[in-house]
Amino acid sequence: MNGFALDGLSITLLGLGILALLVLFAGAKTVPQGYNYTIERFGKYTRTLKPGLNLIVPFIDSVGKKINVMEQVLDVPHQEVITRDNVPTSVNAVAYFRVVDSNKAIVEVENYLIATSQIAQTALRSVLGKAELDQLLAERERLNEELQKIIDESTEPWGVKVTAVEIKDVEIPEQMQRAMARQAEAER
Repeated sequence: MNGFALDGLSITLLGLGILALLVLFAGAKTVPQGYNYTIERFGKYTRTLKPGLNLIVPFIDSVGKKINVMEQVLDVPHQEVITRDNVPTSVNAVAYFRVVDSNKAIVEVENYLIATSQIAQTALRSVLGKAELDQLLAERERLNEELQKIIDESTEPWGVKVTAVEIKDVEIPEQMQRAMARQAEAER
């Protein structure tokens, strides 16, 4: 006999070895740097996968949502604001935030990105509506800090940390700009 003969036990062991390797490969998940993945077992959140090679129980566990844990930039769209001294303005801002607790970002709120955007828009209208036009133009740093504090306190239960808020652009109606220019010229 010149060949390699396999008996019944050898075939069974070979089959089990191949099956074990297939299960191992099916359970291996690679998470890229800057992201976390949630793991769900029968539809219920069980844990979070960190970047790198991770093992899950194949056919029982499934990869849920992908969470970006890098610093993110949120453009707060133009908001129409009437200042405390009754000047209509259009203001937009930018907010910088990151997810610090992936579990809370998935379990505590349906969509942390949309929720953070809505909180930022509401806070922008609220804070700037309490300020006078002069404050809005001259005290941006203080208003930025106040906005950051309010948004961060609101998003903390969702595992989101707001690191900075910047008021980008303040648009004043053209008639108001002309009136302000005439007043400044008269004062000179």
